[in-house]
Amino acid sequence: MAYTKIEQYDESVTNGLIKNYKEVLGQLGEDPEREGLLKTPERLAKAMQYLTQGYQVDARTILNSAKFHEPVSEMIVVKDIELYSMCEHHMLPFFGKAHIAYIPNGWITGLSKIARVVDAYARRLQVQERLTVEIMNAIKDTLNPLGVAVVIEAQHLCMMMRGVQKQNSETTTSAFDGEFQKNSTRSEFLKLISSDLSRR
Repeated sequence: MAYTKIEQYDESVTNGLIKNYKEVLGQLGEDPEREGLLKTPERLAKAMQYLTQGYQVDARTILNSAKFHEPVSEMIVVKDIELYSMCEHHMLPFFGKAHIAYIPNGWITGLSKIARVVDAYARRLQVQERLTVEIMNAIKDTLNPLGVAVVIEAQHLCMMMRGVQKQNSETTTSAFDGEFQKNSTRSEFLKLISSDLSRR
C-alpha cells in the first residue's frame, strides 16, 4: 500500500472548530468580529488539523512503502531530523531533533521514510517520552532489525512561555532495543551523534 501525503481539511471538523474558537476568543475578552480576528478561527481550525494530521497516517505503511531486501548488517544512522509537535498537556509546541539508528536484519527502508515516521508521530498531541518509544516500535515491528535506537532532543514552550519559564532548558529522551541495549553498540551510536548532543 503506497503512502500518500495528506493536505486536506475535513469540512465538518473545520466548521466545528471555527465555532468553538470564536467562543474561546470571546471568553478571553476579545471581539471575534473585529477585523484582525475575523478569519482567525478558520486559520486556527486548519492549522490544528495540519499540526495533528499524524492521526491520519500509519507509520508502518510508510516504512513498508519502501522496504527492500538487502544483505547488510552495519548500523544505519539518520540524525538531525527536525521535528515539531504539540504538548498534550498545554497544547503548546515542542520542537527539536531526532537521531535514529537501526541495524538491518535482511531489510532496509528508504532514508526519507525514517523522517516521515518521525512526522507521523510528532504531528499529534504528544509527550516526548511516548514519541520516542513510538518511533522505535514502528521501525522494530516493520523491519525486524537487530536493533533500534532513538534519541530526541527538544525544547518545550510550555516550560519557556509559562510555568517555570526556563528559556534554555532542553529535554533529551532515548529508547534502545536489541543490539543497542549492549553498551558497546549504544556507545558507537552516541559517539556518531555526539556532535549534535553537545551543541548548545
